[in-house]
Amino acid sequence: MADVTPAMAFVTTKHLILALVASPLFIYAVFATRAVIFTTLEKLRPARPHSYWPTLPNDLASVMAYSWIIFPLAIYLTRYVPGRHQYPFSLAALPWPVRVALYFAVADFGYYWVHRLMHTRWVWRIHMWHHSPRYLYWLAGMRASLPQEYIVNIPYILAAPLIGPTEWWVFVVIATHVGFKNDWQHMNVEWRSSWLEWLLVTPRYHHIHHSADPRHYVANLGDLLTIWDRLFGTYVDPGTVQKPLTFGIDSDPPTARLVLGV
Repeated sequence: MADVTPAMAFVTTKHLILALVASPLFIYAVFATRAVIFTTLEKLRPARPHSYWPTLPNDLASVMAYSWIIFPLAIYLTRYVPGRHQYPFSLAALPWPVRVALYFAVADFGYYWVHRLMHTRWVWRIHMWHHSPRYLYWLAGMRASLPQEYIVNIPYILAAPLIGPTEWWVFVVIATHVGFKNDWQHMNVEWRSSWLEWLLVTPRYHHIHHSADPRHYVANLGDLLTIWDRLFGTYVDPGTVQKPLTFGIDSDPPTARLVLGV
């Protein structure tokens, strides 16, 4: 039997890791990790009383519909997104962390305007399912209709060439962070973090956006960065909101319409 060289061992290990990351086992392991982290944080410092068991069956069904049907379909349909372009080689001299940061900034700017569009009366239907829960905790945010998921993906796809050639694990981290970011925004935790909110969206910042108060319907639309709300007039300081927040939408459409976004 031929000896295994260090280079061959590295390639074999890399392929094993890639196969593991691409398997459903990795997805389930990440989900379980998220559940442990965010449920623990919510139990330690809950912002509002919440009983998990009554809402869990509906939330898990929503997660399964989103993860197994809606998200894969949206990814398939994004091949038809117009305006795709090649990697701008003028950026090749930049270190990969700078290119990744640039990607996040550009994609987040695009998301802000897509999100703002979804809160207009012409497009609101496709976004209603996401706002329909009358409670918030880490799992409640995993709801998106197919048309919502499709148009939300567009700015990220158009910005993706900014990343350029880089290590494979960078893309895994970027993809994995999406779930953690969603859980972070929606988790039911009492944490005053005004210093962090000068840059990043926090749970209490995003909870204002989910408020059932009509004054908050088009407030705090940012997904990652808070600068867009500050620049374009949709910023509401969570520290100025005194009364307890309530959540949900002002109608009760059939579940099928919510899921389909029609």
